[in-house]
Order: sequence, then C-alpha cells, then structure tokens
Amino acid sequence: MNFAIIPPSLIPNRSKKAALVITPMNIPAEPKFLAENLWLLAYPLKMLGADLRRNVTLIRLCSGKVVIHSSAPFTPDDVTAICALGKPGWLLDGILRHDTFAKEGRKAFPGIPYLAPGGFSEVVGFATAPIVPAPVEWEGELLALEIQGAPEARDTALLHVQSRTLILTELVFNFGSDEPIWTELLLRVAVGSGHHPGMPRPVKGGVKNKAAFQSSLTTILGWDFDRVIVGHGDVIERDGKAKLLMAIKAAGFSPV
Repeated sequence: MNFAIIPPSLIPNRSKKAALVITPMNIPAEPKFLAENLWLLAYPLKMLGADLRRNVTLIRLCSGKVVIHSSAPFTPDDVTAICALGKPGWLLDGILRHDTFAKEGRKAFPGIPYLAPGGFSEVVGFATAPIVPAPVEWEGELLALEIQGAPEARDTALLHVQSRTLILTELVFNFGSDEPIWTELLLRVAVGSGHHPGMPRPVKGGVKNKAAFQSSLTTILGWDFDRVIVGHGDVIERDGKAKLLMAIKAAGFSPV
C-alpha cells in the first residue's frame, strides 16, 4: 500500500497499514474531459482521516487504445466508462510504492499489459512489464522517463505530447489553501506549508544521488508541457512548468 506521502516515523509498523487507509468511495464512473484524448477519474483516498485523492489519467492514442495511468478500486461502471473511450491497452502504476489498488486494477483489466517500475511485481505478487522503454505503439504520442537517483521509488513521468500535459505520480502534490483542516494538517506534515504544488518530504528524503535526480528533472522540464496532472491533488491547468520548477527549487533541487 502507498504510504510514501507521510514520514515513516508516523507509521507504527507495516502490519497497521490496512487500518490507516480506508477504501475510497467509488464516486467516479464519468471521466472528466481535460483535453482531446485526455480524461481524469479522481477517487477519494482517505488516509488518517484526510482525503488525499487518487487521480487516474486516461490517455487515448491514435490507435484507439487507452492508457490507464494508475490503478484504483474500479467498479464495473468505471470499467464500462473507460471502455467507452477506447480499447484498454495498458494499465500503469508509475512508482514502486503505488500498489494500494494494484490487485483491484489487475482484476478489472485482466487481459492487458500491466506496466510498472522494476521490482513492482515482487511487491504485488503478479507479473508486470517495465514502463521504460515505452511501448513502441506510444511513439510520438506518449513519452516516459524514469526519474533517476531515487532507487526506492523509481518514479516515472509521462508526457502526453498532443495536449502538452505532464503526468506525474508522486514527484509533487497539488492541494490548495482551502482544504479541510485535517487534510491541511496532514499535508503540512507530509509536504510542508507549500503544497500548491509541493514535493513530499519522503520524495526528498528518498533521493540518494542528487546529481542524477536533478538531471532527470532537467530532462522533464525540457519537455513541452503546460498542464500538469499529479497523482494526488488538483490538476495544474496553466503555467504548470513554472509552478513545477518553483516546487522543485523550494525542495532544494537545482535543475540545470
């Protein structure tokens, strides 16, 4: 299960994880249109009483196949809604610790490749394929880069070329200043007061090779994007590159 967003010191032990994550209400079924060939399903995700949300991004390629970015507790209605957009082609989880709903995702979409970072299959107990190098069918439409320098995360960034949208998992969160008090308190512990957007403390703490990490961020910032979809929080619809750079610098990193 994904507890990367709160410092390990706040988690008594791994056996108590199930008690800390409450299965979210299955509110989605109607994907939110963001841009041509791009939709979002936003699920509630309760952790320690706060709603940190779980975003699932749906990308339709020219082939008509749909990339499902992030697993979730998909209901039959969710599956029907996703299939209405196109033929599911790939299910993807972009970071090692994003296994909270992996089994639910595999069950909902059993016949398609499940892409994840190396080592993910050992965590979830079933076979997965690597995200990088990206499938040949994505060429010219969807770029993928594993962020180096943080081996315990192996987070992966995607770029949807057509809509100029960067799709992240946990590199940054994006929550406004009007969150409920308990959510705000948890965000201050996990991210800090600057979380619009902000880099979670465990992401910063997981960087073992700063030069490699900053080099990956430099590559990402060199991509052509304006919108940023985060794994947790609100979509950054405008000025995403500038806001991402600001969050990266506030976390103490200096892409060149």
